[in-house]
Amino acid sequence: MKIPSEPIGSIPRSPEHLAALADHQSGRLRDAEYREICLRAVQETVQSLEAAGEQVVTDGEQGKPSAYTYPIAGADNLASEGVVIPYADGHQRQLPLLTTGPFRYQTTAGQYLRTAKQCARVPVKQAVVAPSMTSLLYPPSGIAGYAREAFIQDVLDEAEKDIRSCLDAGAHKVQLDFEEARLSLKLDPSGGVLEGFVDLNNQLLERLTEQERTRIGVYCGPGADQDSTHSLDVDYGDLLPQLFRLQAGSFYLSLASEPDPERALKMTADQLRPGIRVFVGVTDPCDPRVETAEEVRDRVLRAARNIPADQLGTCDDAGFSPFADDQSTSRQTAFAKIRARIEGTKQAAEALAGN
Repeated sequence: MKIPSEPIGSIPRSPEHLAALADHQSGRLRDAEYREICLRAVQETVQSLEAAGEQVVTDGEQGKPSAYTYPIAGADNLASEGVVIPYADGHQRQLPLLTTGPFRYQTTAGQYLRTAKQCARVPVKQAVVAPSMTSLLYPPSGIAGYAREAFIQDVLDEAEKDIRSCLDAGAHKVQLDFEEARLSLKLDPSGGVLEGFVDLNNQLLERLTEQERTRIGVYCGPGADQDSTHSLDVDYGDLLPQLFRLQAGSFYLSLASEPDPERALKMTADQLRPGIRVFVGVTDPCDPRVETAEEVRDRVLRAARNIPADQLGTCDDAGFSPFADDQSTSRQTAFAKIRARIEGTKQAAEALAGN
């Protein structure tokens, strides 16, 4: 028996990479020089993931400014007064705001995938931002001559191009990052915003064929930035029925950090449908302590009591550094947690096979 295990996406940047990023942002480092540093960082990250035992790797998002803003970085029609994402420890992140239309991506995630595939010996997955997140860039006051309806169609068109750039480049899987799902319930407990987000993301997924949708995964968690979350206090019971309406082949759920993982697993089991796989989080990137393989094994076995083994996978609760400047977790700690996830998952699979 084999239980697949995959990373969510981001890996912390090295101190040298972070220094180069600061120099690039300040103009002290030229674009070509910074691109070369990012390329070396991707190569080292992919090789380290493979050495840890990953059978599916990512580029570690080494070249992205953030998991949310990579496609619009460098656009000249953005202001800084966008939606604020508040974290439990008091720090905040803020999205940009669109000032004029039309909305266009400056780059697609396919370029990151192609770079990673050049140095990978195993399949590569690619994370992309969901249209529900980019829909938040439209200002509440509107934009003269550019209606919200036109903006949403542009968002869907650009998101489809983003996904297809990855599918066409041979992505093992394209992971739709939907972290705003849980946060939306904190900001709007009625669930109306979440329902709208799910409807919008399904409009995107309906543009794909049934076969293509089997290669789409959806990641949902409570956030993980500077060792803090933005919505861990939101009940999964309010989220999961809406989440599993999404027409995707895989789901990646935060679980290691959950206060009551057994309850979350039972609710997940209630939402299962044939043909999908649920990857449950078995390591917590916000916890500086490195989990043991035995702890991971026991978490996987607990999940297997609720989710059929042929529909089960494991992952980390989140990416380790979704924003480029996050230094809360070292690369050493991240890779130690990844090794524990892989070894613990293997031990659980062997135990289940023995039964």
